[in-house]
Amino acid sequence: MNRRHCAAAAITLVCALTVLTAPVEAFAAPSPPSPAASRHASDPKNPVGPGTGAKTKPSKASEPKKNLEEVREEIEALYRKAGAATDAYNLAVEKAKKQSNEIVRLARAIVVGRAKITELKSQAGAQAREQYRSGGLPPGAQLMLSDDPQLFLDGVNRVREGQQAARGVLGELTRTQQNLETYSKDATTNWEKLEANRLKQAEAKKEIKEQIAAAKKLESQLEKEERARLLKLEQEAAYKMQTAWLSSGALKDINREASASGKKALAFATAQIGKPYVWGAEGPDSYDCSGLTSQAWAAAGRPIPRTSQEQWRLLPRVAIKDMRPGDLIIYHDDASHVGMYVGDGAIVHAPRPGRDVTLAGAGSMRILGVVRPDK
Repeated sequence: MNRRHCAAAAITLVCALTVLTAPVEAFAAPSPPSPAASRHASDPKNPVGPGTGAKTKPSKASEPKKNLEEVREEIEALYRKAGAATDAYNLAVEKAKKQSNEIVRLARAIVVGRAKITELKSQAGAQAREQYRSGGLPPGAQLMLSDDPQLFLDGVNRVREGQQAARGVLGELTRTQQNLETYSKDATTNWEKLEANRLKQAEAKKEIKEQIAAAKKLESQLEKEERARLLKLEQEAAYKMQTAWLSSGALKDINREASASGKKALAFATAQIGKPYVWGAEGPDSYDCSGLTSQAWAAAGRPIPRTSQEQWRLLPRVAIKDMRPGDLIIYHDDASHVGMYVGDGAIVHAPRPGRDVTLAGAGSMRILGVVRPDK
């Protein structure tokens, strides 16, 4: 194999791995407008004159101010959108990893195939040269011309063996060339998919950053006392939903014990309590919701899909009344959040940006359904 082919294979491997190892960009919440700028914008002593050609815009002060509950709902909606975009990002990353691994496999297969073709061509060339040296007749064919019956039979066998060997070399050469063509086409297809998923990652990352930035901006505009009240409203809303869920009799028949694998997954997940939520994170220092659950079950020896939507789509489903500790509860209509049931009506989960891995009521969010990784 020449240096150009080696270089091409090396570049293929490096490019495939580079796409996946690109660092996630950090970002900061936007700074609130300065008091001086706010005063200047609303100062009645600085009107915009009619002769300036500028159009006056209604000031934010004239807009009806949202109450704290409306702010809470808006912030929650923004984080929900960020959660859905995070799932899309994680899925694109997961697919890109698989496609990159497949490209690496195909590149190696192409290298092996080219070496094999070189070897087979060498064998075919040797057979052709031998035939030329023997006057166009292989040694077996010359023996067939002998008057000796035994030599004649030996010649027939040798001709037959030679023909089979030649057909074998040519057949293997043809198959290897066909395989190389298939590998090349598959590699091209996977590169196209890899690029498509890279674009999906970029779009999802932009969406996540925009939604989180908008939510943080809303929070940053609140006074310290309002932020404290906002947190209390969040807790009250969660408590209200949890109470309604418990009052429905949801826990009436839920008294099952965790499986051996479920206990291991639970032990891992609860050991992460207190670590921060970071979108796209899979540990060990931070997690997003599905990063926590997928790593917990991986630690239990049961690898599961990376995203909450794929966990909902691919894992076996069980009725709420049949769930046991270690099962995963999927939330919201778009399956954009997941937590692990720990028993007694509680889950461990990574809530959202700005929050840490924690325990919460299993019914504190809208439940879509329950899946069991070890069913």
